Amino acid sequence: MRKLWLSLVIVLGLILAAGCVSEESAGSGGDEEADGAEETDNTSEEGNTEEAESDDELEIAVVPKLVGIPYFNASETGAEQAGEDLGVNVEYTGPTEADAAAQVKVIEDLISQDVDAIAVAPNDPASVEPVLKKAKENDIHVMDWDTPADKELVDLSVKQVDDEEFGRHMAEKLVEAMGTEEGEIAILTGGLSAANLNSWIDAAQSELDENYPDIEIVSDKIPTDEKQQVAYQKTLDLLKSYPDLKGVLAVSTPAPLGAAQAVQEKGLQDEVSVVGSALPTDSEPFLEDGSLDTAVLWNPEQLGYLTVALGKMLAEGEMPEDGQEIEGVGEITVEDDGKTVIMAPPQDYTKENASEFDF
Repeated sequence: MRKLWLSLVIVLGLILAAGCVSEESAGSGGDEEADGAEETDNTSEEGNTEEAESDDELEIAVVPKLVGIPYFNASETGAEQAGEDLGVNVEYTGPTEADAAAQVKVIEDLISQDVDAIAVAPNDPASVEPVLKKAKENDIHVMDWDTPADKELVDLSVKQVDDEEFGRHMAEKLVEAMGTEEGEIAILTGGLSAANLNSWIDAAQSELDENYPDIEIVSDKIPTDEKQQVAYQKTLDLLKSYPDLKGVLAVSTPAPLGAAQAVQEKGLQDEVSVVGSALPTDSEPFLEDGSLDTAVLWNPEQLGYLTVALGKMLAEGEMPEDGQEIEGVGEITVEDDGKTVIMAPPQDYTKENASEFDF
């Protein structure tokens, strides 16, 4: 009987001990789970904060006439750098050809992404009017850059140079290179509907009409589809049709290169002068042998940078001021309308200085 009681006591003790161990394990596991849950909650909270910060970043879209040519590649470099410096997301996107319909499609896609600002260099200002109106209806800030759109549709218009000054300056440089104030010249352009090119050509023609009446323009402006090869072929045709041609004014960055290539091929560097809007790095081989006399432009990297900087200002409810210093660009001019921004005066690239630039 005593043995039986002793056995019962031992069994009861074991049961009680097992219960305590089980309770401690359960308690310990619960604490670990609670700690784990708290840790997970904290991680989740941090993740949500990072996501919220990312969501809060401004989205600035920059749409060139086309992608893949050196000029707009340089502008892209500047735009991307501005995005890094200013803490905004930059989407630099456009058609692969200077095609108005393709550019409209790009802008439609950006509207669907609900970006904060869209800056466009229109291939055809009339073609982008409906889609820019749609962007504004969707509370997206609208800008033009490089080439003007309808002034009533844009919140800001970002211009590289003063159009009148630029066009007249190129005409003066061509006459200077020709070494005579009389003779036949031709004018090449990138596209007939590009507003900025037309403005420059109009100003150049005014300069010639007013100050060099003995200069004869042999034909209407000749489109080259923003392609060097087309400009090259058109210039060969001109040299054949007008054997007394003294000069070519080539407007759009590929056009001077094509014109110079034709002059170089024919060995006419001392007889036909070429001046136009081109990048110094592309121009250097033609400047070296005189097939291109002067490339006139500005800094396209700075233009891309300025466009993004102004897009950020717009999205934050600010407007630029005349004489304002923009870091990475310099002092800007704001015209009396309050929304036309001019970056800088034109710059000449020659045989002597072209190697100093990296765009």
